Amino acid sequence: MSERSEKSKKRKKILSEKSLAFMKEELENLNEIVGAIKPSSGELPELKNIDVFGGSLPMNGIAGGDHIIYIDFSKRYDLDVRINDALENGEIKVAERLKCLKNKAGILIADVSGHKLTDASMAAMLHQAFMVGVLYELKIFGEVTSELFEILNSRFYKSSAFSKFITMIYGEISSDGTFRFINAGHPSPVVFSNKFDKLMKVCSKKAMSFPPVGTLPSVVDIDSSRSRSRLGFKKRYSVNKIHLMGTGDILILFTDGLMEHGIDIDLLYFEERLEKIVREVKELSAKEIYHRILEDMQNYADPSDDISFVVIKKS
Repeated sequence: MSERSEKSKKRKKILSEKSLAFMKEELENLNEIVGAIKPSSGELPELKNIDVFGGSLPMNGIAGGDHIIYIDFSKRYDLDVRINDALENGEIKVAERLKCLKNKAGILIADVSGHKLTDASMAAMLHQAFMVGVLYELKIFGEVTSELFEILNSRFYKSSAFSKFITMIYGEISSDGTFRFINAGHPSPVVFSNKFDKLMKVCSKKAMSFPPVGTLPSVVDIDSSRSRSRLGFKKRYSVNKIHLMGTGDILILFTDGLMEHGIDIDLLYFEERLEKIVREVKELSAKEIYHRILEDMQNYADPSDDISFVVIKKS
């Protein structure tokens, strides 16, 4: 081998090593950014009669496409100042809605198609867009409305490839146990009834679902004439409602990673095994229930997808 070709080979090796080092650094930076938007323990909602705890288990061990956002309106926003501003501006209805938020908390759980670290970037995009949208919603309406999700859907439809989409559920739990939610292609919640000691499926009429975020343009988008869709348009979101009537009732929100978790297609964790463990730990706190389910789930089988779930218990 000539001296020139040897030098060329060494140069290529050095460039390759530098390139790999650069990519590793970039991925570590992305993981740090994504990690910074994960909900902290201080963000967990604190409501009278309601106990909430949840989390995510990324399949790759670092970050993936699942994402959870908690909004304890009283902790995150100065509602009293907002109420006074609304009253001074003569916005009586806005002030009344803001007062109602003192007894509510919002929970968003999303699942980006795919479970790679880079898929988490879409979850980060959703996070920031949603949180900015909430600020405007509170200022204009005094509450989070379905209009925000119409805008999010339109924005993601126009900015993301069809192969990448987001399923999502956003709901607000009230201190009286009422859970109002919008579902965009996400698994429906389940309720463990303390009275009947079993999981109760939510009636389909109370859990209407719509296409995942970003797959179809919204029919109510004011700029819909500028959108072309071979599959048509998404209808306007409607709000579902569930009542946790009894003390000890447990509502569980989850991504499809939980539904598909199992040894094989005939030995899935959901829902028989899930029901069994919830029955055993139903007297515990939401945090303890979450960790017991997580431990049992990991002992049952290795995850094949990102898994996220939130436990909401009426105390």
